[in-house]
Amino acid sequence: METARPASLASSDSVGVTNPGGSSPFVLTCDHASNFLPPEFATLGLPAEALSRHIAWDPGALPVARRMAEALDAALVETRISRLVIDCNRPLDAPDLVPPVSETTVIPGNAGLSEKQRAARIALSWQPFHDTIANIVDARLGRGQETRLVSVHSFTPVYKGKIRPWHIGIIHDEDRRLASPLIAALRRLAGVTVGVNEPYSPADRVYFTLERHARSRGLPCAMIEIRNDEISGETGQRKWADLLTGIFSDLEPEEAKSPRSSVVGKSVQSAS
Repeated sequence: METARPASLASSDSVGVTNPGGSSPFVLTCDHASNFLPPEFATLGLPAEALSRHIAWDPGALPVARRMAEALDAALVETRISRLVIDCNRPLDAPDLVPPVSETTVIPGNAGLSEKQRAARIALSWQPFHDTIANIVDARLGRGQETRLVSVHSFTPVYKGKIRPWHIGIIHDEDRRLASPLIAALRRLAGVTVGVNEPYSPADRVYFTLERHARSRGLPCAMIEIRNDEISGETGQRKWADLLTGIFSDLEPEEAKSPRSSVVGKSVQSAS
């Protein structure tokens, strides 16, 4: 799998932005784009090989998101620091904001952090990521530009010993304006198994970025999860980016339905 390790990384470079003035209605985020650990964190007490695993990032997600952004003329906001330092797709009060354990792996360097250390990590990565998204969305809305948010992730084929059969999953809450037509389009693809709120759902606390920036503003949104063995190389990344670009090029949100149904949930898992 590809790596994402800049030679050096100042706090001002902890978030990447592509095409912030894109003409597309879509704004893409890649919340777990990088496995990079700044030098001050060393390896957080993990063997180096662990940093290539899903516990450190979402392998394959960023190349897919970048190709989609280019083809759609969409804005893209990406993290540039590993989720092991701080998970930008979690609220500040989440127990796994700075994960002590990821899947079954204990993260020694995340144990016993002081409030000052925790605040430093928030300032390093979490705050710049969310400030950047907010600034882009607010600027678009300020000029009357239609805006829909989509986050791009990947997931492991096996999690805690359980095989996951889906090639792609679409995560949504009660607002299905984007999710429903996206799911319908994906289900028309031959040989593709589509998960609906699988392998995660908002009940698993994985919907935070979209809740913060889309749901709070009444904007259509959806979360994409692609199984990472599907996008472990350039061929798969191109395949899925092009498939999704084709769908998104013609995708129109459904009308909002009222009254709202309750948030879709399922058993809680611990990573995304």
